[in-house]
Amino acid sequence: MFRTLTTALLALMLVCGQAFADVRIGTWNLEHLSVRPGKDFASIAKVAQNVDFLAVQELMNEDGLAALQKALEQATGTKWSAMASHATGRSSYKEMYGFVWRDDAVAYEDGAVTYLDKGDHFEREPYSARFRNLKDNTAFVAATVHIHYGKTVADRTKEIAVLGDYWDWLKSVYDGNTNIMLMGDFNTPPTSTAWAGLRTSARPLMLQGASTLSTTDGQFSNLYDNIFVANESTIKVKSVQVFDYPGYLKMSNAKGRSSVSDHAPIFLDAVMGGKASGKATPFAATSVPASKPQVASAAGTQAASGPVRGNRTSQTYHRPDCPSYNTIAAKNRVEFDSEAAALAAHYHIAGNCR
Repeated sequence: MFRTLTTALLALMLVCGQAFADVRIGTWNLEHLSVRPGKDFASIAKVAQNVDFLAVQELMNEDGLAALQKALEQATGTKWSAMASHATGRSSYKEMYGFVWRDDAVAYEDGAVTYLDKGDHFEREPYSARFRNLKDNTAFVAATVHIHYGKTVADRTKEIAVLGDYWDWLKSVYDGNTNIMLMGDFNTPPTSTAWAGLRTSARPLMLQGASTLSTTDGQFSNLYDNIFVANESTIKVKSVQVFDYPGYLKMSNAKGRSSVSDHAPIFLDAVMGGKASGKATPFAATSVPASKPQVASAAGTQAASGPVRGNRTSQTYHRPDCPSYNTIAAKNRVEFDSEAAALAAHYHIAGNCR
């Protein structure tokens, strides 16, 4: 069921000596991916075919990954390969992780392993493997995780807090390879202070926008999905976006949530090293835009362009019309000239400012 390219074909690619070229990487929480009535694999494949390699979270069994692989082959007319982790979870509810990739663009190299979580920090231990970009013969490491949502923010952030240790483990296991990508559903925005441990080694590629589907068509709620790369990585990011799959499929959010997923994928167009060999065809859909907060005025509403006030403890910022604008303790108060300045400092808008 799962295939990799032959050694002979890989050797042929090396002889050809292709110039550096784009590779498309994606990550997608596919919400209980399994073969069941109502799960629209054809639509999932229509979206996923836009990338060469996809990390999958919330995989429930190998049959679900095999069905996705088959749907991708039918959609593209080319061969795809796949691999899955074992089921992980502390309770009777368990999930798997999966990777699926286009055989003419990517090959599995080695090192498929579930994290050796000696401290039992993770509800679902991350999964990783090393692959090769056949377009330029560059190796890269793909790691994926689905952070446990739990009942409180603390349940999420305690897993986020140890991702720095996991990153160090990845560098050790894969011989210091700097082309590491940690991707998945983190159930935490990239502006959270819980990321401090990981941010010393890696950075998130998505800083604005949202990736979870709202119940309202055309709207998205939280930026929980992301891709992290090493601060010293040679990966050159050409574009990264939340792929607006309901818009692309001309599907309502409600239909998407019931038959595809309550998350949109993150798609990365990157060059692993050197210079790109020409322009790649753009992704088929535009990214989900960042929210544009509004402030009230006597004449109605207008875009917020004036000063905002941040809270250095919560790493949130507040517009003048927000309920907590004047209640931030002086010792925690940070003044910004604009929302853009607050966002650049990795602050995010307070929840009661929506």
